[in-house]
Amino acid sequence: MKEKQNNEDNFSVHEPVMVNEVLNHLEPEKSKSGVFVDATTSTGGHAIEIARRLGPGGTLIGLDLDKSGLKVAKDRLSNTPSQVKLYQANYKDMNLALEAAGRSGADGILFDLGFSSFQIDEPSRGFSFQKDGPLDMRMDLDGEITAEEVVNEYSFDELKQIIARYGEESWADGIAQEIVERRKKERITTTGELVEVIEAAIPEGEKGRRNKHPATRTFQALRIAVNDELANIDKGLETAFDCLDKSGVIVVISYHSLEDRKVKRFFAYKEKKCICPPDLPVCRCDKEAEVDSLTEGAVRPSEKEIEKNPRARSAKLRAARKLINQPK
Repeated sequence: MKEKQNNEDNFSVHEPVMVNEVLNHLEPEKSKSGVFVDATTSTGGHAIEIARRLGPGGTLIGLDLDKSGLKVAKDRLSNTPSQVKLYQANYKDMNLALEAAGRSGADGILFDLGFSSFQIDEPSRGFSFQKDGPLDMRMDLDGEITAEEVVNEYSFDELKQIIARYGEESWADGIAQEIVERRKKERITTTGELVEVIEAAIPEGEKGRRNKHPATRTFQALRIAVNDELANIDKGLETAFDCLDKSGVIVVISYHSLEDRKVKRFFAYKEKKCICPPDLPVCRCDKEAEVDSLTEGAVRPSEKEIEKNPRARSAKLRAARKLINQPK
């Protein structure tokens, strides 16, 4: 991941992924007085590019659970021409943020899912298996549950299910068992300790076949569980669609298959003109196409961008335009 340093706050801010593709779909410069929502603002990488293209009558609304990232974004966005309103909030509550900002709807909405480089780079956040720190993994530091609680207090079956489902880890059974055995001796409290447990559970031959660190999938699974990410994506996409004005555009960047499948299915359902059973001779559902897809499948970053910004290598972008008016 390519880093840039924010001198005032001493935070690393990540290079925004597929920024040109995002701007090409949202087209903020064509709506100088438009309202655009960056649902995952973080340190403002995409937000600043959108805000720069809006006129003084335009509004950029930024949401993020992590107030540390929003603090950096606030400084970076302070000199842009548009109005900027930032809220520490979950994107599933986007409607409440629009209401607080005095706006009835949005012309464009962006989701850049996953987590940010400054969260990984800060060991105390517990997101990284490469830096030892407390097992936290909360995007919102006021959140109720930490990864340490999940690892030490969830049952074997619960751990196995989380690791298998959210991490798509084939060795979930062994990892969950190793965690349970280890915590009988002492509580697992750091990322380094958890990495040792995971590495002990996966055979050497399997580790050698993988092109990623053996802890990658388990850490992903725990992060998703701690932050309830997949449920939030479902709710967030529905809320975003409701907040979007007719002809507005929604753009979503995902980083692993679980995220992308949810986005793909959401757009596919909204694009359907009929959801009646296939053997029904006449349509009875009265459904209409609600969106028009702007991407043929998922758009991937160029090799040049991946070389410049390794974070982009797993990114997939999907975009759609809303076709209907939202009932009031």
